[in-house]
Amino acid sequence: MNVRPFFGLLALCLLGACRESRSVYLFTSFREPATAGLYFLYSRDGYHWKDLGGPWLPPDVGPRKLMRDPSIVQGPDGVFHLVWTTNWSGDKGFGYAFSTDLIHWSPQQFIPVMEDEPSTVNVWAPDLFYDKDSSRFVIVWASTIPFRFPKGQEPENDNQRLYYATTKDFKTFTPERLFLDPGFSSIDATIVQPGPGQYVLVFKDNTRPERDIKVAFASSVLGPYTNVSPSLTAEFTEGPTATRVGKDWLIYYDAYRKKMFGAARTRDFHTFTDITAQVSVPKGHKHGTIFMVTRKTLRGLQEASTHLQIDTTHATH
Repeated sequence: MNVRPFFGLLALCLLGACRESRSVYLFTSFREPATAGLYFLYSRDGYHWKDLGGPWLPPDVGPRKLMRDPSIVQGPDGVFHLVWTTNWSGDKGFGYAFSTDLIHWSPQQFIPVMEDEPSTVNVWAPDLFYDKDSSRFVIVWASTIPFRFPKGQEPENDNQRLYYATTKDFKTFTPERLFLDPGFSSIDATIVQPGPGQYVLVFKDNTRPERDIKVAFASSVLGPYTNVSPSLTAEFTEGPTATRVGKDWLIYYDAYRKKMFGAARTRDFHTFTDITAQVSVPKGHKHGTIFMVTRKTLRGLQEASTHLQIDTTHATH
């Protein structure tokens, strides 16, 4: 028996390659008009995506029972946590549920986060990030508080800023605080950590005529985030999410006027290459977040999808 291949494989496993080989990418999704619930895409290479169908979790919190901008992160105990936008305006919080397999979900809850600001117009696109350094979850969202900040061409009820709260158990939350005021209306933020003590915020500049994706940098998860970049996408892009593929980071974004997804590749978050022509995303997919799961989890979803009542009536083409 030639033991070299065995020990070579063992060495790779010890270095984490086996774990990576068992992992696939999932992309949370919703379908307009956002009344059906949670959908998933999956990919084995981070570039080419397939539809896993849905809805996996119909929304039942909030007056309008919407589910937009679903964001999922897996905690250190293996539990998946999901947050989402429940309404265009009026709601001062977001939806929340958890699952161990992405198939069976806890009862849904509405998490109020802006009740102490009675003039708050909205709570949009809550995004989850688990910070290993502080063993806590950070939730970042966009809200408008009219006449709180200087504004540009956008109306006063669309002058957004980014806010945050933290939690360790999704039962108690810190009071909301301002997360980022870059001097202009901002929404759709997501945090990535390229390395120790390195944090990047990817977000949408929601001002007119910008409406594009930018990044900012910090040495702590809560900031301050500074050195806001020039736009890395064209106009009318939103809902960014970033994932690591090999040595690269891929930033996916919703080119909503073109009704398609685009993508940019970077290694340093300073230089970006448009790779839209190299990725494939099913039509009808609306923006969420990308996270990793095991192949076992994917197989469970695929097996369950054969028994799921797939709702594609709201997909846009």
